[in-house]
Amino acid sequence: MRVLLMAYGSRGDIEPLAGLAAALRQLGVEVRACVPPDEELAALLTGAGAEVVAFGSSVRALVTGARGPSPDLAFKVAAELVAGHFAEVAAAAEGCDALLATGLMPAGARSVAEHLGIPYVLASFHPCGLPSSRYAPLKRPGKPNPPGVTDLKELWRLDAERVNALYGEALNTHRAALGMPPVDNVRDHVLTERPWLAADPALGPWQEMTDLELVPTGAWIRPDDRPLPADLEAFLAAGAPPVYVGFGSMAMHAASDVAPVAIAAVRAQGRWVLLGRGWADLAPADGQDDCFAVGDVNHQALFPRVAAVVHHGGAGTTTTAARSGAPQVIVPQVADQPLWAARVAELGIGVAHDGPAPTVASLSAALETALSPAVRERARAVAGTMRTDGAMIAAKLLIDEIGRERRPAPA
Repeated sequence: MRVLLMAYGSRGDIEPLAGLAAALRQLGVEVRACVPPDEELAALLTGAGAEVVAFGSSVRALVTGARGPSPDLAFKVAAELVAGHFAEVAAAAEGCDALLATGLMPAGARSVAEHLGIPYVLASFHPCGLPSSRYAPLKRPGKPNPPGVTDLKELWRLDAERVNALYGEALNTHRAALGMPPVDNVRDHVLTERPWLAADPALGPWQEMTDLELVPTGAWIRPDDRPLPADLEAFLAAGAPPVYVGFGSMAMHAASDVAPVAIAAVRAQGRWVLLGRGWADLAPADGQDDCFAVGDVNHQALFPRVAAVVHHGGAGTTTTAARSGAPQVIVPQVADQPLWAARVAELGIGVAHDGPAPTVASLSAALETALSPAVRERARAVAGTMRTDGAMIAAKLLIDEIGRERRPAPA
């Protein structure tokens, strides 16, 4: 049995696939993965035992460009991605028994699966991109909502229009070439009526969040047994637990001075600073011994040993920090990150920073709250409720999907 996992996105979209790939491999399933050509992203999947096929352009180059992605660029990237779905992804899907897609709108993935006659699953790492009568859609590139429009039904209709504008022409052109009928609503076609939600129930409750029939699996955690580097171990041993500051795959265009701001804010709380370089390339502002920078390290091993985690609020980092029992300060930048910031604050396990560009005063105030004994105690309590079996649950569900497809229809 072989499955194809695919996603176009940054690390937060790719690392959960590595968790699922590892679980599938444990059950004896061969895994092929289509991900962006960035070496660091492909390595996540190869490390989980998957065969990797690259598609699309470099996500890191896209995100860290001089001004970041623009609405005009979004239309160009959308057409290129659809073409990639019907080329590299379709070729990789040959000989596979199922296709699971996630990440940036995988507009052509379902069409590829339908053409090959194999099961298709759409997975999301948060519920807020799924049509709902409870919340507004995430902001998408392109034409903004008309001023004054607050009706949720109308906002979701406009959201579907924007997705059609981005992907519809390219998708239907490729479908027509295969003799397939056109798709009227690209968003709903991609999502299906039963998308999977790969989020921890404690952090991402799903009940009544969307009008679709969600299939909750729990978060897909990539097991990481890498030891921490010796120089990082030495830094951790030299003083009290530091505050970790890292923004993962965010270029931090809205806060280009975030490193010196964060260092000053952490020092104002009498703490040492551990910077995660990430795609924003954070670096110490001076040569003082209370500040240290690291690259890609094992967060599962690191976060239980820090006083707090300051980050962007990606689903993966939020989950890892919550599982570790470390208080969080989330400085949300885009997409689902404000959702996770609000949820962390609601649970009492951290603080949601107001806005994407912290000042020394605002970040220091947020840290003062996060470092309080009450938040620390609550963070440890919530950590004890979180599950670790989401990837295995999803792997077994995917195998079941394949089994149902193969089962002959009743006479």
